[in-house]
Amino acid sequence: MIAHVGVVTDSGPIVLPMAYGRTDDWLYLHGSAANAALRSASGRDVCVAVTIVDGLVVGRSPFHNSMNYRGVVIRGTARSVDSRDEHLEALRLVSNHVVATWDTGRPPTELEIRKTMVIAVPLIEMSAKIRTGDPIDEAEDLDGPYWAGHVPIRSVWEAAVPAGDLPDGIDVPPAIESLDGRAV
Repeated sequence: MIAHVGVVTDSGPIVLPMAYGRTDDWLYLHGSAANAALRSASGRDVCVAVTIVDGLVVGRSPFHNSMNYRGVVIRGTARSVDSRDEHLEALRLVSNHVVATWDTGRPPTELEIRKTMVIAVPLIEMSAKIRTGDPIDEAEDLDGPYWAGHVPIRSVWEAAVPAGDLPDGIDVPPAIESLDGRAV
């Protein structure tokens, strides 16, 4: 759900966690128009990484401990999204990536839209890596007395909890209700 975005700013490199959305051709990132990293990213090469950790891998030797994961790295020259239509579509994509309520929540105000900057990174230079399974131990350790295996990690959405100030009679949107009990 979170992209870690690496940008070189005038103050030096920085990596920030950000929500994202995408099409087949573009990765969209958004934040405050006052965000120095986003402003610095426009016209510069950026690196974006998204990783999901699926488990811990325990080797017979600590040297062979690892993680099972799925990850992708994207590199490209970011551009500021200035077109009103693309800006709104990008905001919808990012918002719905987090929770799909763009069409059921209060529409964003003009001020909220103006205060939110969006950059786009082309989905051209990408690399995905997946690691699954058991540790890769030394052959001479296989018959030894040390345990080896993996410990799966599972994230699950729980039931939605209404805000403390939510008036009675307002139902949970279907997009949120459908998450209950689903694996992430």
